[in-house]
Amino acid sequence: MSSPAALATVTATLRHLLSGAVPAASVTTKPPSAARSGSTGEQINIFLYGTYYNTAFSNFPMPGEARSGERAHPPLPLVLKYLITAYGANDDDISGQQLMGQAMSLLHDHPLLGPSDIIGITPDSDLHNQIERIRITPETLSLDDMSKLWSSFQSAEYRLSISYEVSAILIDSARPHSAALPVLKRGADDQGPDVVAGSGPSVSGLRFANQKPAAELGDPVTLLGNRLSNDETVIRFSHLRLDDAIEIQPGFSRDGSEIDVQLPRLVDDLALGSKWPAGFYSLAVMSQAAGAPARTSNRVSMPLSPTIESVAPANAPAGNVTLTIECLPQIRDGQRVTLLFGDRTIQADSIVTPNDPTARSTLTFTVTGAIARPAPYVLRLRVEGVDSIPVDFSGATPQFAAGQQVTIT
Repeated sequence: MSSPAALATVTATLRHLLSGAVPAASVTTKPPSAARSGSTGEQINIFLYGTYYNTAFSNFPMPGEARSGERAHPPLPLVLKYLITAYGANDDDISGQQLMGQAMSLLHDHPLLGPSDIIGITPDSDLHNQIERIRITPETLSLDDMSKLWSSFQSAEYRLSISYEVSAILIDSARPHSAALPVLKRGADDQGPDVVAGSGPSVSGLRFANQKPAAELGDPVTLLGNRLSNDETVIRFSHLRLDDAIEIQPGFSRDGSEIDVQLPRLVDDLALGSKWPAGFYSLAVMSQAAGAPARTSNRVSMPLSPTIESVAPANAPAGNVTLTIECLPQIRDGQRVTLLFGDRTIQADSIVTPNDPTARSTLTFTVTGAIARPAPYVLRLRVEGVDSIPVDFSGATPQFAAGQQVTIT
């Protein structure tokens, strides 16, 4: 490919070609405002007025730059915009039009710049070695665009002009390439990758108990998908606040389309309050048949709700009210916590989590301007985007849980 000197090489090559086609005229590469500079003879001026990216070459390295397993950086691909202006002797229009006709005829018959045209024009550009051919294409500018272009030249007086596009100039990246070492062994016994017939398990969704919007500790969770088996299978739960993932053996599988997993209950082990933080989990199915490699399904998100264990006071006069809430699972350092008081959101004043993994976290919130009303306010605790569920499902019909309400009188 080319060096940064390629831009100057293209301009110099165009000047060389036009000088050979119209030997009686001088060929210059100046801004139009300085092109004449007191000259009165026949003249063709070449001015590079813009450079743009050619996006077709901006994402991949050129062929031959990197072998398989190596990484090379894409080149800087440029499109050059030229304005060619013809000046007749003593600024005569007829003479200038004859020059423009000769210049356009040359570029029409010479749409490609080959290595023989470029080599030796300027040193050290390597433009003649690039794989992509350099194409010269006339560009039609509207009268409005041409007027705006010439007005940017300030004192320059308009003369007969035409625009050309030269593309693509590929300037080599200066960043070093990377090449991996040869592979000496594929797999533990140099037998290559393991091949297993058929697809692995896939999970399309989750179903929670009692049509809840999220799971709670102690709930069964049903995984929906394909090829879900309870043979040699574990369900892996990952969480941002956990150093290691948690794995649980699944329960009953129905036709490979559904499989149940039972979340542990806090009543069996209060220490789970620190092992299962509330928030969003990443859930995946891992299965491994005898003699076959382990296969992992896609990951789905599972919200795990916090549980409000107690609220004090349950009754308070109108005005500013300070509420103390105990919750499980324990709140971890850095977790975002918000109290939803009716339809209001309130930030925590303090969060205290004891070192004892069986203890509850204690949170305090200040509700400013609490208004008295006959119906109690329903509370929800939001931890990292997952709300506690303020509904009691133990009765014949669901209803708001009494322990998650505050009455303002």
